[in-house]
Amino acid sequence: QVQLVESGGGLVQPGGSLRLSCAASVSAFSIGVMDWYRQAPGAQRELVARITAGGSTNYADSVKGRFTISRDSTKSTVYLQMNSLRPEDTAVYYCHADRILSVVGYANDLWGQGTQVTVSS
Repeated sequence: QVQLVESGGGLVQPGGSLRLSCAASVSAFSIGVMDWYRQAPGAQRELVARITAGGSTNYADSVKGRFTISRDSTKSTVYLQMNSLRPEDTAVYYCHADRILSVVGYANDLWGQGTQVTVSS
């Protein structure tokens, strides 16, 4: 069964940067839309950034100009480069893929386990 595995979270000071990665656990023939969501304590999960299979992107207004989503299809991986981080960016960040076709078959609506990002001085 294919899984999404995230890495790169941690503690950073305001104004700092982090890069999150999310990789499929097996080699994928194709992956559809990939997203990053986040959920702060007591808040609903919200969409942060999205990238299509063709590379089109969109972002939440709160992160435009600061965050960049990208993907490397050869590595079945999506990235989230986060710059100029603010305390309000503190949350658990989750990656999501709407569909993956891989050596183990087809899967849809996959979520990673989440990685904590804390922005604090």
